Amino acid sequence: MQRITEVNVLRPTELRLHALFLQGLDGDAQAYRLFLQTTATHLRAFLRGRLRSWPDEVEDLVQESLLAIHNQRLSYDTGVPLTAWIYAIAKYKLIDWLRRHARRDSLHEPLCDENALFSSADQDAGEARRDLARLLAALPDKQRDAIVYTKLDGLSVREAASALQMSEAAVKVSVHRGLKTLATTLRGIT
Repeated sequence: MQRITEVNVLRPTELRLHALFLQGLDGDAQAYRLFLQTTATHLRAFLRGRLRSWPDEVEDLVQESLLAIHNQRLSYDTGVPLTAWIYAIAKYKLIDWLRRHARRDSLHEPLCDENALFSSADQDAGEARRDLARLLAALPDKQRDAIVYTKLDGLSVREAASALQMSEAAVKVSVHRGLKTLATTLRGIT
């Protein structure tokens, strides 16, 4: 059986965002809009996990991050993973917000220890990604790719079918069978 790493499973997200971003830089407004929408979804999850005490602030920080990404788009170094660049911007926006708004006594971690603020959530997310990668690795390629594109990357069935060069019905069947297999696997684990 082929061993799959976290990078291999989650790589379609990086590749897709990177392609949309570059198309947007080349003047494709629709691709750039899709890049921003997809990025916003990922940023919401990223920031929601770090602002549990301030859920109303998440959307403001998502918008600030998207604006910073847009303003700095020409400074992006294509040799760096796009998602790392995006999350670095979001992290700095979050740190700035915390410095401006958060009271020291309302945080569980002191502001001066920024690494501690991010490390446990990053560790939990990393463990979840590894667990997900292991589960997805057990699936046939078609099922795994259909799930990654539709459930993790948020593509429509039509978009996933186009990207995977499959019919829409085949994508739906692959997702259904893959999720059924994952559910059975998870029932056996717990």
